[in-house]
Amino acid sequence: MRDQKPLVLDVDGTFLKTDMLLECFWAGLGLDPLATLRASITLLADRAALKAELARIADIRTELLPVNGAVLAEVEAAKAAGREVVLASASHETLVKRLAADHGLSPRVFASDGVTNLKGSDKAAALVAAFGEAGFDYGGNEKADRKIWAHADRALVVNDVASAQVLEAEGKPVTRIEGDWSFAGITKAFRPHQWVKNLLLFVPLLAGHIFLPWPWLVTLLGALAFSLGASSIYVVNDLLDLEADRLHATKCRRPFASGRVPIGVGMAAGLAAGLAALLIAALIGGGFFGVLALYMTLSLAYSLRLKRLRWIDIATLAVLYTIRVVAGALASGVGISGYLLVFIYPVFIALGSVKRITELTLAMSDEPLPGRGYGRPDRSDLLNVAVLGMVGALVAFFGYSFTEQAAELYPTRWLLWVALVPIFWWLYRMIRMGWAGKQDYDPIVFAMRDKRGIGILLIALSIMFQAAGIWRGWLG
Repeated sequence: MRDQKPLVLDVDGTFLKTDMLLECFWAGLGLDPLATLRASITLLADRAALKAELARIADIRTELLPVNGAVLAEVEAAKAAGREVVLASASHETLVKRLAADHGLSPRVFASDGVTNLKGSDKAAALVAAFGEAGFDYGGNEKADRKIWAHADRALVVNDVASAQVLEAEGKPVTRIEGDWSFAGITKAFRPHQWVKNLLLFVPLLAGHIFLPWPWLVTLLGALAFSLGASSIYVVNDLLDLEADRLHATKCRRPFASGRVPIGVGMAAGLAAGLAALLIAALIGGGFFGVLALYMTLSLAYSLRLKRLRWIDIATLAVLYTIRVVAGALASGVGISGYLLVFIYPVFIALGSVKRITELTLAMSDEPLPGRGYGRPDRSDLLNVAVLGMVGALVAFFGYSFTEQAAELYPTRWLLWVALVPIFWWLYRMIRMGWAGKQDYDPIVFAMRDKRGIGILLIALSIMFQAAGIWRGWLG
């Protein structure tokens, strides 16, 4: 009887909303990037050996992998009817066995063993040998599974409309499960709310009192390039942090961690965004292209390794923010003072420290943050660094007020000293709110949404405009 026949399920893209080979690849990049890349290149033609080696390098936690809810419902119904539920996958057998144990499925699994890549005809032959012709129902999700469906009694087809139509035309009983991902998930993975950081590219225009249309338009194009470049790195960062995100109270809902967007789709979208960013940068100019390439390379290094190193992570974050200001100067053709960079860098040292302070304040235990080098006992040291960054920025701003450039740009120089008050107020407030856990996990994004903080910054900017005589020029 059909009800006594086992339900055999493919794993990648069917039982799971992810792919274990790609999971191992990205986990391996985070643990041992050189070994992972070497295996991926040298064993590319031998998929069975590649899967075995990547499974060895990255021992992923299978219990955290996102399961397809609709398929899980079929599994529970089959188990309730007393049917055996078996996993049959081209993924490596150690992972498949562990996954089956995680979900209380049959200990009998069919999987790749390092020699045979159990897919298509090989999988069909193994299942027929075990259960007989039409002796099982099979669930799969891609064209390669048609070779198995041909020998199954009934077909469970996940997110593969074309295969479902072919099987139905052949008279095969089919149960369809539609996919639940959309391009809206890709948009979320790009983190467009983070693009507000690229307003930093306009700082040289404001500092140089340049308000002509063309430099602003070119800088806007540069901000678009940085936004796309940053989004490509956000995708990489999310793929490297899959396990840490799944263990996080809120980050577990991110598109890749939750399985809302397939890893392969994310990789393609991230690559497209990165190439588009570099193309736009090349149109702006060679210098801007070089700075964007440096930014993306350093961001990638940060995602792969530097973010896990105490203090180096904060210094790198500050560099990444400062690079945006340099890029803005190159896009617009406006020269920037060394004092501006000396002022901006400690500001971002302070804000980078605030980012970590906020994470630790909101942490649920004293254990080190996943993928980071800090625990709650480090909050005091981070606070000290944040305060030093604030003081360094204020001293640099005060020193700038005595330069020839300041005298030329700001005839009423004493008002620059007045502007120090709201600048200090804003920095102190950011540090205090981070210490109290009243920010989100990114102080820059928080600052762009914080109405009171924006008001304080506008006060400082208004005072500086008055010192420069800009208000008189505009308002007569």
